[in-house]
This record gives sequence, structure tokens and C-alpha cells, in this order.
Amino acid sequence: MEQRLRLVQGGGQPRGDKRMSDRYPLCVPAQIVWKDARGTTRLASVVTRDVSEHGVAVECLNGAAIPLYRLVYFQVDRDCRTRPELPSALKKTSVLSAVFRVGPYSQATGSPSEYALRLLVEPARTADQGVARAPWSRTDRTRTA
Repeated sequence: MEQRLRLVQGGGQPRGDKRMSDRYPLCVPAQIVWKDARGTTRLASVVTRDVSEHGVAVECLNGAAIPLYRLVYFQVDRDCRTRPELPSALKKTSVLSAVFRVGPYSQATGSPSEYALRLLVEPARTADQGVARAPWSRTDRTRTA
């Protein structure tokens, strides 16, 4: 029983230690663009609450509810993209993201007031990692048609 309880509690490792990168508070206007189940393009105006290299938490100002795990495009307003405290991924025109947490619903609008997005960006590589080559791409082999 003790082992089962330990598994449910996460093994004693604090949640903060599992983060890939630190997040910090930043308030900038942005939009979330996605297609609903019928293929209609939807737009929601949001304000960022905190950001990191791999994710962003936002407060929704208006727009329809976005389903959990929906692929969306996250766009920081053009005037704010040059801010030095923005992560490099958010300085792009739009970033493919996935909704991975939906906050509580607002009684005024009937839709969620908070979302957390996972930015689907390539991880940064260091110079010593290099590029992993596939075994069939070696130049010492003879290529045939």
C-alpha cells in the first residue's frame, strides 16, 4: 500500500524540478488562432501571464472555448515582438502550439478564462551535440537506384 501511495504522490519529487526551462511573468497582448471541428477559423484575444522557452500561460479576453489538446497558432502582437524579454520562439509571426491545460470557466462569458499552451518548437542544439546522421546517409557507401 505504501508503494502505491508513493506512486500517486509522484515519488516525492517537487513539481518545480520537472520543468525544462524557467518561466517568468510577462504581460503582452496576443491572439490564438485555430480551426474548430467544422473547419471554421476562430480567433481569441489573450494576454500572456507568464512565459518560458517551451510554454506560455494566457488569460483569455474573448472568443470561443478552445478544446484541450487542440493545435493552435499563438501570435504575439506585432508591436510587442521586439521586446527583449520575449523568448526567441515568441518573436516569430506565429508559433504552432498545443493547448495542454484549460483553466476555470468564466461565469460572465461561459468559456474558459485561462489556457496553458505548449510551444511546439525544435529544442535548441549545442555545438557539441552535432546533427545525428541516419545510417543510410553515410558517404562511404555506394548508392544504387
